[in-house]
Amino acid sequence: MTRYTELEVILSHEHADFDALASLLGAALLYPQALPVLPRRINSNVRAFVDEYQNELPFYQPQDLPRGHVQRAILVDTDGVNLVKGMDDETTYFVIDHHTRTRPMPEDWQVWSEPVGANTTLLVEKIAQQGEVLSPVQATLLALGIHEDTGSLTYAATTDRDARALAWLLAPAQAADLGVIARYLNFPLSQDQRQLLELLQEQSEFITVAGNNVLVAQADARNFTDEFSALAGRLRDRYELDALFLILEKHELVQVVARSTTDAIDVGQIARALGGDGHARAAAAPVRMHSRAETRERILKLLDEQLQAHPVQPLPRRVFQIMSAGLPRTLPPDLAVEDALALMRRYGHEGFPVVQMAGNGQSTEQALDAETGPILTHQLLGLITRRDVDRAFDHGMGGRPLERFMRAGQVTIDEDATLDDLRSLMAHSGWGQVPVVNDRSEIVGIVTRTDLIRQGEQALSLPFQPREVAHRLEHFLLPEHYHLLRMLGRQAASLDYTIYVVGGFVRDLLLSELLTTGHALDAGLLADDALANGGLDVDIVLEGDAIAFAQHIQEHFGGRTLTHRRFGTAKWLLSDPDNPVDAQPLLGHDDAEEPLLQSAALPPTLDFVTARTEFYTAPTALPTVERGSIKLDLYRRDFTINTLAICLNPRRWGELLDFYGGIHDLQRGAIRVLHSLSFVDDPTRMLRAVRYEQRFGFRIESHTLDLLRDSLTLLRRVTPVRIVHELERTLLEEHPEDALFRLDELGMLAQIHEDLHVAEAVGELFGQLRAALRTWGNQANSVGLQMLHTALRQAPLERLYWALLMLTLPPTIDQPLAQRLRLRNETQQLVAELRMLQQEVSVLMQVDLLPSQVAAILDRVAPVSIALWGVVHGLGEGMDRESLLTRLEHYIAEW
Repeated sequence: MTRYTELEVILSHEHADFDALASLLGAALLYPQALPVLPRRINSNVRAFVDEYQNELPFYQPQDLPRGHVQRAILVDTDGVNLVKGMDDETTYFVIDHHTRTRPMPEDWQVWSEPVGANTTLLVEKIAQQGEVLSPVQATLLALGIHEDTGSLTYAATTDRDARALAWLLAPAQAADLGVIARYLNFPLSQDQRQLLELLQEQSEFITVAGNNVLVAQADARNFTDEFSALAGRLRDRYELDALFLILEKHELVQVVARSTTDAIDVGQIARALGGDGHARAAAAPVRMHSRAETRERILKLLDEQLQAHPVQPLPRRVFQIMSAGLPRTLPPDLAVEDALALMRRYGHEGFPVVQMAGNGQSTEQALDAETGPILTHQLLGLITRRDVDRAFDHGMGGRPLERFMRAGQVTIDEDATLDDLRSLMAHSGWGQVPVVNDRSEIVGIVTRTDLIRQGEQALSLPFQPREVAHRLEHFLLPEHYHLLRMLGRQAASLDYTIYVVGGFVRDLLLSELLTTGHALDAGLLADDALANGGLDVDIVLEGDAIAFAQHIQEHFGGRTLTHRRFGTAKWLLSDPDNPVDAQPLLGHDDAEEPLLQSAALPPTLDFVTARTEFYTAPTALPTVERGSIKLDLYRRDFTINTLAICLNPRRWGELLDFYGGIHDLQRGAIRVLHSLSFVDDPTRMLRAVRYEQRFGFRIESHTLDLLRDSLTLLRRVTPVRIVHELERTLLEEHPEDALFRLDELGMLAQIHEDLHVAEAVGELFGQLRAALRTWGNQANSVGLQMLHTALRQAPLERLYWALLMLTLPPTIDQPLAQRLRLRNETQQLVAELRMLQQEVSVLMQVDLLPSQVAAILDRVAPVSIALWGVVHGLGEGMDRESLLTRLEHYIAEW
């Protein structure tokens, strides 16, 4: 009987990439008795590497294995078995794989699996621990494995272990060759592959499924013999995708190649349902007995079912997601206690890092007065808190330097640390304000105990995950606006900026989902709605330089920019006739010959604002503004429901920021200020509170209502321009009389002018005006009524409401109120003409009045006054058409 040699082999999956090949090598170095066997099919760039360095690599072709019985098979980067000769039922298996298990392993199989970005990382860590000596070629191949499976450390599944393993390979002792790595990671496509890629791009469709961006591309590939995986990689890297599916028609089947870049989509599961296999991020399936179109429908159905049935749990929150980003305001050690106290009172911070300034020649005073705000820093020395400063000052030590009283130390936290890490650090250090550092130990923000507490509260009730917000964005916006915001996110990321859409737009986006059925927002009726009148009225805030960003956008897409350097703001004019925007790259695909969407739907302008903070030097004064973080920027806002923000950067698309409980207040229908001095800082917020309360059917929260009542007298000190601005915005609401009645009830109107009140008749008059605007234009048998309707439509709506409101007040208030509010001359003239017509009404009703007599009266007033007077007297609602109405119509149309 022939006795066979007992063998151990190392195997990987077919269509092997560099992670599979590097894993074969790594396992061979750790288990030198085992023979690493190349798969029968490997990617073209991997094949080229093997061909070039075959004399320095230990790989066997399957047909070259020595005869013998395979006692053990080590499976790397896979848990699937590719049979080679010598394997049988007695072969045992050892799996080394970083992918999440999708099926149970046999009980007698040995498994080594850990969640890292590249399988090679597991083996490199073991090699480094054992002190193995690598040749440059071996180190280069192992580095290629990590690079390719982590997207050069950029994919979401990448871990710090991958980075450390790669760094070890690049160290001089191993000397991985970066030139070789770059050459094989960017391996050129063959002529056939380039032709097929062009076909796929021509037949690509971009679909959003539950907020995920998915590309589905089809092509007839019956005349192509090269492997397809490289094409999937090219398309994945070209577009910002969560997943892609290539559907390629072969002679007897349809080949599906799938890739995913998110934990939300497991393409391996979809491939197995189609009859193929793979792992969560890369998979393939040969589909028989189905056409390309049928395969597409099956893929989309499976994808939708997966996302509905298995929503991915959000990753742990990280420090960078809750910190105040940007170089924080810091204090030098030689600053006097009394100066520090003044700064703490100005900015409201409970603590400041104390740092030694960089050697830039600035004095402490120069640094504190710098326009950019924060002091340039060199070395963290400690932390000074408000309590420390108060105690020192109370003991008569206001002139002493801070370093005498600070908490010395260098407590920092990494921006990628988890909130559990932060909680532990604060507990052990006692620091309630911790500087945040990046991987170069540079301070990039600050995080406080309050941030942590608020985050814990929100985690209990936050109803919107990024995928849901992204889904809402797609359905809430016009396609052109959606693509425009995606472009802004990409461009901001290219400059290392973070960009957000904030305020009313986010509020309305979420409110349209939170409100019960039948109470969804009507965009055409909301004066502040981001989609009113078909435009895109959004507040865009950047953690970065908004002016530089606007100029960058202009250089790439055209248009014109207007800047205001003092406030760090910029306006991008998209419809500038001398330099129109280039709509093709703005709204279409990079390779498309025609724009995907219509440039006519673009908004005429977009405003960009640098994130900033502000403080008030006196009640009712305008604020002093300085550069800050998104969190500080949101703290400037009036009410919590307007402090919500959505990140537009690709890696954080749809991430919702809620530092101040805005979502909770939306859910319970509450108008709440952010702090107790909010109405003192800006009394016009009182008027705004009522406007939002009545618009949304909310109630002013009890503490906020108490603060409002305590601050009423401050309205007397507000300038007329600001008062009128807020009142006119109120008059543009759907039912402004509701807000006016509430303003009167709370005593606000009396603070504006002691005789300003809202009579019951106001509601009826306002309703008659809306009815006239709605119906008079439809009176086909009355040319005069149509002309009166035109006169009303041509006047600003708020002016008509103002006139009707004042008509219910005694005439003696007209002049004092006009002076107090500095009403426009046109409004005063309209009121005066209505008063005159009121005096002449008995004359105009006389039966035997001649046309010349009617004209003598009506010639003295504008058509809009005649029309509004008709509203007051109920024209069009059954009045005797032989009297007043007939005369007005004849006058307007004929006389």
